Amino acid sequence: MTKRKKIGILTAGGDCPGLNAALRGVGKTAITKYDMEVVGISSGFLGLINKEFIPLDEPSLSGILTLGGTILGTSREKPFKKTGLLSIDKPKLIKEHYDEAGFDCIVCIGGNGTQRTAALLAKEGLNVIGIPKTIDNDVWGTEQTFGFDSALLITTDAIDRLHTTANSHKRIMVIEIMGHHTGWLTLYSGMAGGGDVILIPELEYDLKNINQYLKNRAKSGKPYSIIVVAEGIKKPKKVSAATFIAEKIEEGVGIETRKTILGYIQRGGSPSPMDRLLATSFGAYAVDLIANENYGNMVIKKGEIISHLSLDIVGGKLRLVPLDHPLLNKARGLGVCLGQYQ
Repeated sequence: MTKRKKIGILTAGGDCPGLNAALRGVGKTAITKYDMEVVGISSGFLGLINKEFIPLDEPSLSGILTLGGTILGTSREKPFKKTGLLSIDKPKLIKEHYDEAGFDCIVCIGGNGTQRTAALLAKEGLNVIGIPKTIDNDVWGTEQTFGFDSALLITTDAIDRLHTTANSHKRIMVIEIMGHHTGWLTLYSGMAGGGDVILIPELEYDLKNINQYLKNRAKSGKPYSIIVVAEGIKKPKKVSAATFIAEKIEEGVGIETRKTILGYIQRGGSPSPMDRLLATSFGAYAVDLIANENYGNMVIKKGEIISHLSLDIVGGKLRLVPLDHPLLNKARGLGVCLGQYQ
């Protein structure tokens, strides 16, 4: 008889909508389609270090498709990061606990840091499958991560609401969007929300050009402007992107300027229907890889196809907005200021 496979699942890094949908996709497919034993690992890689394991069955996975957050909890534990001469060998401890638990594979659901750690664990001899998630949409190798669409709905709604306040008070409104070092969420929500100025880390910007653009809008009878700025743009340290841009604009344009920093609200709440579908598809495909013992890969989306790439290729890379992205060209055609000479 073929040995019944035993798999572990963990969620690591920042939370985002769709984590529970992915957990459900992995767990239900493993149990129903392949009769695998499924174990949840608490608090990301910290759960592997501390042996915090939770048996998962169908009832425990029911009703979580629409829930935000993660039923397993998460952490930003980086087991390969050196923290001192006397620190324990965390990768070795993880390998020991992996073997003791009798896992055939670990499914690691997370963003760039999680996939990098998954790749390193694979080199330590663990069977690993990665599933990419993040509202930033910046995991290299996949065209989309779950969490992005849900965050896009939230950020676009926020921009929509700022339009009415900006118009009522004849102000310039600056809204700061998450994304770390990339501008995917800022670009998409800025375009969807009708932003007048969109600033992303991938493009250099000139404050003189931005200020002149805003003065020209005011002179042409447009009483307010919306500026959508990515948190990762070039700016002085220890000051937020929105604060820096708002101060420089009010000083240079002479129009009352206010800032809004959405912060963690972008990562919370129930996943959108598209993120539920994507997370579920990623989870189901991950289990198919495990069933075929096709380990050491990350699940990806390319066009409408769900596929996979080697974690060796993915780990440590960042997916930036390409400078020739069609949406950037459309923005320029609409007269949106991207911080450069217009």
